[in-house]
Amino acid sequence: MKRLSLAAAILACLIAPAAAQATKDVLTIDAPNDAATLDPHLQWDADSYGVYRNIFDNLVTRDASGKIVPQIATAWRTLDDTHVEFDLRTDVKFHDGTALTADDVVFSVKRITNPDLKSSQLSQFNQIVDAKAEGPGKVVLTTQSPYPVLLAQLVKLSIVPKAYVERVGDQEFNLKPVGSGPYKLREWQKGVQATVDAVDTYWRGKPPFKTVVFRAVPDVSTRIADLKTGRADLVRLLPPDEAIALKKEPALNVLTVPTERVGYMFINAQAGPTTDLKVRQAIAYAVDKQGIIDALLQGLGKPVNSIGADPIFGYQADIAGYGYDPAKAKALVKEAKAEGAELTFLTSPAYDRRIVEAIQQMVNDVGLKVNVVMLDHATFLRRRQGTPAEAGQLAIGVWSCACQDADGIIFPLFRTGSTWSKYSNPAFDTAADAARSTLDEAKRMAAYKSAYEVLRQDVPGLGLYQAFASYGARKELQWQPTSNESLFVMDMNWKR
Repeated sequence: MKRLSLAAAILACLIAPAAAQATKDVLTIDAPNDAATLDPHLQWDADSYGVYRNIFDNLVTRDASGKIVPQIATAWRTLDDTHVEFDLRTDVKFHDGTALTADDVVFSVKRITNPDLKSSQLSQFNQIVDAKAEGPGKVVLTTQSPYPVLLAQLVKLSIVPKAYVERVGDQEFNLKPVGSGPYKLREWQKGVQATVDAVDTYWRGKPPFKTVVFRAVPDVSTRIADLKTGRADLVRLLPPDEAIALKKEPALNVLTVPTERVGYMFINAQAGPTTDLKVRQAIAYAVDKQGIIDALLQGLGKPVNSIGADPIFGYQADIAGYGYDPAKAKALVKEAKAEGAELTFLTSPAYDRRIVEAIQQMVNDVGLKVNVVMLDHATFLRRRQGTPAEAGQLAIGVWSCACQDADGIIFPLFRTGSTWSKYSNPAFDTAADAARSTLDEAKRMAAYKSAYEVLRQDVPGLGLYQAFASYGARKELQWQPTSNESLFVMDMNWKR
């Protein structure tokens, strides 16, 4: 009888994995890379953001429809063209028990806009020239000129605790961040995983999982195996063919959503053979965008003429791109006397290796020699933001500013002085500056048209496709991804 009971118990465990899954306390997410930083004022790459956005609250945020809505700020009003006043919540505490006040908001604004911090996000906030607390629950931000993208950029402004950061310093804060969000950091094993625990007293309500583990799993086949076996509940960055294959798995869901993210190729205009305009043009003509979308993205992408896409304000769909013309590309390489010139192509596990290799072959076929250099993502970001000599001649990218405005795309990527830019043209700078300095939408669109025309002529980068985001999830997980690609754990739960 005892043997029968034991067998029955084992059988029950085998046939009811879903019930066990639905009641477990730990959510495990596989991402292609470890977080590059947990300091929200430094990098804004997807793998870092996926972790730290659950540790911190932002001044404002977006809802599932993409609308900008309150978070720490409860309301805001325009005082004049360069001053915006924000009302703040006064019932929020950081994980160390201290109250979040207007002083912390002011500190956060001034910290991310301080050039000494060397934030890769600086160009998205440097129109803010002052922040002042007007009592414990009110802040006024001052911009250099009328700045139409202020609220959209503030979606990415996480509020950090002034006293704690000043006490421990920037390096320690990155390793042991303290925020006011729904989860607090338990442990960050760099290169392996970050583990966060729920803050049961979180002001928006009790978080849905006691613990969330964000694991770095660069190999896509391992991420998929983890998902199938239940070692992972959610995996990010599924290649299109894998996403299609996983749809046949009865225990899994494939979640796909078009995004404002743009797949593009950086072309270094300030170092190596790509300083020659004809070489850059040749590369642009060498790449078969539609072929990449059809063969490698399985149609989960849309070709773009430049670095932008239709949902983004300021994108100029009517400016012609570079069509696929390998014969013209070969002729330009010969005119530049660049046959056999070696180009370094930087990439990381965050990007589809097949796309990188396809571009490598296409560019090789027109007479250049491309050497792909695979880096861990943190090193990739450091080199891309380094000197022109460090950045390689080519690099893959899938860019989003989460602001739905060209200001957050072409300004940081190409404006003279940006950490991302390896290009300088006064005509582009003038147009980009004008577009971010007026509230008149017609004038902004005209300025962006000029800016995109300059980029089209100079080719410091090549737009490839509007990206779709694909996730694999256990059927028991209830979640709907949005176009801003945020992994807001508060929006997830087990199905009941």
